[in-house]
Amino acid sequence: MKKEIGVAVIGLGWMGQVHSRAYLRLFHHYPECPLKPRLVVAADAVEERARETAGLFGFGGWTADWREAVEHPDVEAVSIATPNYLHREIAVAAARAGKHIWLEKPCGRVPAEVYEIARAVEEAGVRSTIGLMYRHVPVVAYARELIASGALGEITHYRGYFLADYAADPNGALTWRYKLEGAGLGVLGDIMPHTVDLAQNLLGPIESVSAQKEIFIKERPEVPEGMGTGHFVVEGGEMGAVENEDYVSCLVRFASGARGTIENSRVCVGPHVRNAFEVNGTEGALSWDFQRLNELELYRFDGSGERGYRTVYASPKMGDFGRFQPGAGISMGYDDLKVTEAYTFLTSIAEERDLAPGMREIVTAMRVVEAMDRSCESGGWETVGQGVPSERRTGA
Repeated sequence: MKKEIGVAVIGLGWMGQVHSRAYLRLFHHYPECPLKPRLVVAADAVEERARETAGLFGFGGWTADWREAVEHPDVEAVSIATPNYLHREIAVAAARAGKHIWLEKPCGRVPAEVYEIARAVEEAGVRSTIGLMYRHVPVVAYARELIASGALGEITHYRGYFLADYAADPNGALTWRYKLEGAGLGVLGDIMPHTVDLAQNLLGPIESVSAQKEIFIKERPEVPEGMGTGHFVVEGGEMGAVENEDYVSCLVRFASGARGTIENSRVCVGPHVRNAFEVNGTEGALSWDFQRLNELELYRFDGSGERGYRTVYASPKMGDFGRFQPGAGISMGYDDLKVTEAYTFLTSIAEERDLAPGMREIVTAMRVVEAMDRSCESGGWETVGQGVPSERRTGA
């Protein structure tokens, strides 16, 4: 019989429910997982949501106070899917209580808060998994293998971009996401960790950056404090200032010698979730877009003299695709990637070793974000890993 591990999920909006489903689905896809999750406590500041989610997913109990979940004697691991401004406090408390943490990015409002969580995790000796889940996409794993094998030759160019429209409507409510105290960074914290992690997962470390930012929608309609954590439209009402960036673009230099560009936006009309990358080498190229999650565009020289991209479909030989689907052309989805993440989390705990992506990977990504933030202020090139992390963006 497998050893059970008691789990709490804190924050039960969409992402917290994705975590809860991932625990329940785990053995459907990873029957060899060394630990069996037992859902002990569902925690959310909204009592009704905590109670309903506990019943829906079969939690042993519920609470409106996250501290009760962290301190519960039967809880050994904690999923944290709350708004950004709660990440540091909950994650540090959980680590100090000896609880392993599965934490959604950006893990805090600014890089300094991420580094504080990392110190707490290291000092406590607990395991961590971070929600950098796009690296688990099977065709992304295959792209990484191709690049590492030298199949594309020397990599020269990289373009990474995450263009979203969730905030494109000027009447989108001015929730915590657009305020320094609630979110800290804007797209630099909310989206850029994914873009940077994908780039470094594929090509290795970014060593220097030159970035710019903009707030395109400078005012949004105010809503009562605590109302809504998602994206919704408010017609009329008093307007308030947006305090963090809608857009960032950046030139990057990789330690390998490759050069690239990175671009993020939350107000880009047209794309919905165009999280994508393109890689060019001296002997080939490839590209991927999350909106076509199971397809990789691959350009390879062959003996025919004809050149051009071809579509390679995800198949059981790529990453963990075979855990979910039997053959190419049958699509995996977003929630499947979170099941893989749950498996990574529990396996790291059972084997007492760090498995990527954990605190090491998010700290590495946030070092790049920190350099981008400095570059936006200085207007010049900044070296990754230099400079002192700043608290200024929280408004503290």
